[in-house]
Amino acid sequence: MRKMKLGRSDLMVSEYCLGTMTYGSQTDEADAHRQLDMAWEAGINFLDAAEMYPVNPVTLETAGRTEEIVGRWLASRKPADAVVATKITGAGSNAVPGGVAISPDRMRVAVDASLARLQIECIDIYQLHWPNRGSYHFRKSWDFDPSGQNRAETVAHMREILGVAADLVAAGKIRHIALSNETAWGTAMWLRLAEEEGLPRVLTMQNEYSLLCRYFDLDMAEFCVHEDIPLLAYSPLAAGLLTGKYAGNVTPDNSRRSRNGDLGGRITGRVFEAVSGYLAIANEHGIDPVHMAINWTLTRPAPTLPIIGATTSEQLAHLLNGVDVAITPEMRAAIDQLNRAMPMVF
Repeated sequence: MRKMKLGRSDLMVSEYCLGTMTYGSQTDEADAHRQLDMAWEAGINFLDAAEMYPVNPVTLETAGRTEEIVGRWLASRKPADAVVATKITGAGSNAVPGGVAISPDRMRVAVDASLARLQIECIDIYQLHWPNRGSYHFRKSWDFDPSGQNRAETVAHMREILGVAADLVAAGKIRHIALSNETAWGTAMWLRLAEEEGLPRVLTMQNEYSLLCRYFDLDMAEFCVHEDIPLLAYSPLAAGLLTGKYAGNVTPDNSRRSRNGDLGGRITGRVFEAVSGYLAIANEHGIDPVHMAINWTLTRPAPTLPIIGATTSEQLAHLLNGVDVAITPEMRAAIDQLNRAMPMVF
């Protein structure tokens, strides 16, 4: 597994990141630890979690369970160069009492709680799961309306959070602050405040990105190229759509769709036609569609690391078999042509 320096940091990470959001719900602890062992043996040293995980469903009763499972693995294996990322839950989630917004006080408490569950002394990358003000992510782009945002309040909040991040860095509890489900304006403001006031600089951006979800390709890609902010691409298989297992609008037993019927709004009128097109490209070039979808993210102009996740260790083994698969210029051309014909399918 190739390693890369992550943005403007000294962290050396594998080009694949292991996602853990099913640990404690669809994936029991024994298989979760099996997956972590498999990933480590394959050279993956980069793990991503969140205080609200597991998902499908997200509940107050299960929040934190994923971090606990990962923490027990970290404590038992003691991997020397593991890079651990986690997130503080955003406003409105049922994973925290009252669905409260991110604030300085809640962030201090949340960091300590995550450290305890993960059984580590320092979190390498601490991400804001989504902005308090909202954004166009999670299929909210069709009705996105920023006109009600209060700029002064937003900027004051950002300054406060960066101040807390500075304190947490100084205390040795986190190494870097990072963002998730953010916009170009939001990221620019976080960076501006950090630079003007000598506060911690945003290290990474974790947004959804796949063959089917390419909002990142325009303003965000340009911004991240120039500002050296790598994209941690979540859902590179579009919640399983790009595996082909839902082709024909079917719902396999024990799949993510059996728990979330529209896959978080990804099932739209055009999505299966687009999926069929990508499956055809993979078939034509003799490549597994899973491997094509994941490794395509590594060819993008902005530095991109796919977050891979699996419900079972068998699925993870299949993902890892494609680590060295190359995307040829002919495949890229066919993918680009299909995207022009069927853009923005969800």
